[in-house]
Amino acid sequence: MRKSSQCTLLLLLCSLFAIGDAAAQVVAPVEIKDPALRSLQFKHMDELKEIGAEINNTNFPYPFYLSRKLDLDEQQQKSSDQRSIRFDQYNGRTVLAITGNYYAAYSADHLNKDQRARDTFLAVVEPMLKVAVPKFQTNASVQGYAVEISHHILGKVMGVSMERPENLMVFFPQNAALKLLAAKDETAQQAALLEGQVFVNAEPIAIWLNGEGPRAGLKPPAPDAPEAGDPPSQVGAHIMGGTDGRGTAANAIPSFPKPTKPVDDVPRPQARDTSPEALASVQAANKQMLETMLKELDPQAHFVSYAAPSFIAFRQNIFLELSLNTTLNETAAGSRYRLAAMAFDDHIAHLVRPVLGYFKPDPKQDPKFDGIGFSTTVHISGKNQPAAGSEAVEFFFPLSALRCYESYDCTGQQLIDAGTVLINGERVSLDLQIAEGSAR
Repeated sequence: MRKSSQCTLLLLLCSLFAIGDAAAQVVAPVEIKDPALRSLQFKHMDELKEIGAEINNTNFPYPFYLSRKLDLDEQQQKSSDQRSIRFDQYNGRTVLAITGNYYAAYSADHLNKDQRARDTFLAVVEPMLKVAVPKFQTNASVQGYAVEISHHILGKVMGVSMERPENLMVFFPQNAALKLLAAKDETAQQAALLEGQVFVNAEPIAIWLNGEGPRAGLKPPAPDAPEAGDPPSQVGAHIMGGTDGRGTAANAIPSFPKPTKPVDDVPRPQARDTSPEALASVQAANKQMLETMLKELDPQAHFVSYAAPSFIAFRQNIFLELSLNTTLNETAAGSRYRLAAMAFDDHIAHLVRPVLGYFKPDPKQDPKFDGIGFSTTVHISGKNQPAAGSEAVEFFFPLSALRCYESYDCTGQQLIDAGTVLINGERVSLDLQIAEGSAR
């Protein structure tokens, strides 16, 4: 009897310890200043504690701790506040946010920034999403997931070996997170990844599951990057406390960064002067060539008669915008994604090489613009299609990606991945194979 009582007491103590340990991973509602977020935190404390307990029971390749502060050494971390699971705001969306320190130390000589981000994503972020997303996938109040992880880099500075932290931040809207976890193959998983946002030390990058992506230097611009003329984005205020001088609040939860400048380790176009005077100058310099192109390519391009080719400012760069009409067969009808994919394959892709033929590359001379935008209104032919059933689709491709496609070194999908696609003014991720295979 005594032995049975001791076992019962031991089990009770273990249960209480587990409950307390889980609660130690979750921010207390009273610490959250925003009333709506505080209410949400209070309402879902049980689910948040379950997430904390499951994360604690996950076997990561290297030690991982949920943490209120980033960039702690492991000894400091063991005795530091580990309450980091909470609801927060990111770009106007309510997100489930998780912050932690991962004690993997990557060699800077063997893994570049993108590869380090990929490894930490696969080892830490994805397992945590698998724990968290099912808890809130049907909750209309939760619009996404934001995870910020600090790992370490081993490298040399002036010949001296040093270890320093590097911070990875990943954001997924709810739909993209669901697509990621439901993906049956690498292609679907990659498509879902490109619908999210990834930052390393507040600089936007892309995670490619297989190799270096479409081609070295052809990574897609980060979603929600500033448009031309927008003020530089600022890292938002922490929800509690002040900062400790390292960009992390001394007793606060790290906030989530927005891009502040282009990635500096890939040859993306540099921001240039996009003033009306600069645009007019480029337009004048190419006036004769554009008139010739308009006349010669119209039979296959179907240019919009009232919108002449013109140079515009797009995402702090100059793009040549070509306004087109695309007519697809009735059999192409389906979702807006299917229409966009069919418009690219049946129309836009066939214009890339003819258009580039008017702009021969000269390594000694700056072309004065950075890419080409194919803006088309997609119509479906056939008597059964309503007249109003059209979609506005815009493809903005950097010149480097277009040249890659022109020389048959990149596929159409790789060109899509390297550019920006808008459907009715909203940016989307477009997987040609998946979109074209989708039913109405």
